[in-house]
Amino acid sequence: MKTMKCASIAIIGRPSSGKSTLLNTICESKVSITSPTPHTTRNAIRGIYTDSRGQLIFTDTPGFHISEKKFNKKMQDIAVSSLEETDAVLYMVDATRKPGSEEDAITYMLSGLSVPVVCCINKKDILTESQIKDAESYLSKSMPGRTVLVASAKEDDGVDEILIELFKHAPEGHLLYDENTWTDQNLEFRVSEIIREKAMNSVTQEIPYAIMVEVADLEYNQEENKVWVRAFITVERESQKGIMVGKGGENIKKIRVAAFKEIKRIFPESKLELDLRVRVNGKWKTNDMILSKVFRETRD
Repeated sequence: MKTMKCASIAIIGRPSSGKSTLLNTICESKVSITSPTPHTTRNAIRGIYTDSRGQLIFTDTPGFHISEKKFNKKMQDIAVSSLEETDAVLYMVDATRKPGSEEDAITYMLSGLSVPVVCCINKKDILTESQIKDAESYLSKSMPGRTVLVASAKEDDGVDEILIELFKHAPEGHLLYDENTWTDQNLEFRVSEIIREKAMNSVTQEIPYAIMVEVADLEYNQEENKVWVRAFITVERESQKGIMVGKGGENIKKIRVAAFKEIKRIFPESKLELDLRVRVNGKWKTNDMILSKVFRETRD
């Protein structure tokens, strides 16, 4: 009987280093949302990869960012705590930016770990040879003896090499999840994260940090083979609500259409209805006439 391997892998790195993109590429499904806005990932997200070698259970951590602000310290705490009981760590490096205090803090923390650490210089598709060499030089000094790989998570270039290296460090063991499972997230969380991604990517400036999404209802009608989702995008101020809704409801309509396409992939055989609304500080203060019109126009 063939020996299987099973390992928990923590992915760590500065904000926007490509951690979520890599996880989605490995799992070939949307596990963690992506956005040009830093700190998109707010929770430790699990993605599961299984093949003939065994199973790797990845945790996509929030971007490691040094700050005394409560928000950033919480993100930092989540990132550090996820390393405590892992079998290996995958350290993602964005070489388009020069190493700074954050990178120094990460490498200092990782150099003291007893578990294996695999370093990946990401964004190979846009890096110059000079940038790659500079990053390799930095890692050889700050992380001596650690494996350093170069890849592009976005282009799926070098990802197989990452998996090969991680399986080398994986201990023997039984699979913890069914081989067809690619995430342990519940449906409500997956749907809310898809909506949050589309909402964040539809606006600019400070609004993304004020966005929260709650799936209030997720119902399945077996007789009609219909899935009905009611969700709220919550913002902090009335002015943000106006931006999120958009003139005549145009922005919330755009968010809903984009979210609908991805949520539909979760329920490919069912008719999907998505009722999406905006509220302020948890109180329903949205223009019901505009959003009801949007819902009617965009429902299938």
